[in-house]
Amino acid sequence: MFRKITALLLSVLLLLPACVRAEDELDIEEVIDLTEEESSTYQLDSNGNTIITVTCTGDFTIGGDNYHKKGKKFYDELKKNDDNINFTMANVRDIFKNDTMTLVNFEGTFTETKYVPDNKKGNSFLFNISPSYVKVLTDNSIEAVSLENNHVMDHGQEGYEDTKDTLRNAGVVYSNSEEIGVFYVNDIQIAMLSYLCIDRYDKEYPPYANLYEKVAADIKETKEKYPIVIVSFHWGREKDYSPTQNQIKMGRLAVDSGADLVIGHHSHRINPIELYNGVYICYSLGNFCFSGNDRPDDMNSYIFQTRFLVDKNTQEASNLGFRIIPIRITSIKDRNNYTPTPITDDMKKEGIINTLKDNGRKYLDYAVSDYPLDWKD
Repeated sequence: MFRKITALLLSVLLLLPACVRAEDELDIEEVIDLTEEESSTYQLDSNGNTIITVTCTGDFTIGGDNYHKKGKKFYDELKKNDDNINFTMANVRDIFKNDTMTLVNFEGTFTETKYVPDNKKGNSFLFNISPSYVKVLTDNSIEAVSLENNHVMDHGQEGYEDTKDTLRNAGVVYSNSEEIGVFYVNDIQIAMLSYLCIDRYDKEYPPYANLYEKVAADIKETKEKYPIVIVSFHWGREKDYSPTQNQIKMGRLAVDSGADLVIGHHSHRINPIELYNGVYICYSLGNFCFSGNDRPDDMNSYIFQTRFLVDKNTQEASNLGFRIIPIRITSIKDRNNYTPTPITDDMKKEGIINTLKDNGRKYLDYAVSDYPLDWKD
């Protein structure tokens, strides 16, 4: 049996320069900040090895659009709940509080700035919310965010810096294409990297010829220093239930370069999971908490959880399997109220699983054949 422990952790962000060369070292002077202590749950097996549970979700978008004057319905829901932003996490909070680390794709900005760059003014939606609402992460045991997507720059560099400052000051680990996020638990380091891939696969990243080369070099260097490396990709086509060939190529490259878990999002649809060389590639976790649409045409999604066993002597990590938690992104039937909720109806759970299985069989050589809802003994 496992012995459950509550541990103290420190969230640390390390700079990874955009043009870092594979032979360059990441020295201690590149540590940005040590944030406040948090509590995290992990387990020890009978041999004293650490078992950690990592939870991942898809797009996490809260707030509205001050520029286009959109998103009023999200704030209507917030008002109904006495301005308590935690209404959004009411039905998933316990899931997050009982894991080691929760990672979400934060797609938006924590900023008060009104500035909108010219290249964003034609976009259909620009997301922002007051930095005071960062408590939706800290109050609900969301310890880490991927900060590399097509909405983090909705309010330019100022909004982006506000967002990073807000997360850092709140003790939330973030990662992007230039900064590694590092989460500490029981003297184990979980490193996170994030990349925006939508139209950038072949873009030049000096000294690298393209994003493929940069990602491979970044992951290899990171894996030399950290026992667990999680890589997030914002990629794919919106409303697609399966990955593109570029996604498959990039996902497998990440694994071959040393990633221990690959997480994808952007399509607003669930995509199948692949087990490639012993590593899970979740091509898309769909939406999670999504304020961009009060009536999206598909409100089904899932939360992904996996466990790692970390050897107490070597610090090497091995995979202990995964489970999914099918959800709807709303707690009511007819519209989105921005409260993701686990599905209890067995037939509806099966519908999500069948969608994942069918698309896995059609499009992936290494698709998983089973989507367990519970942990295996």
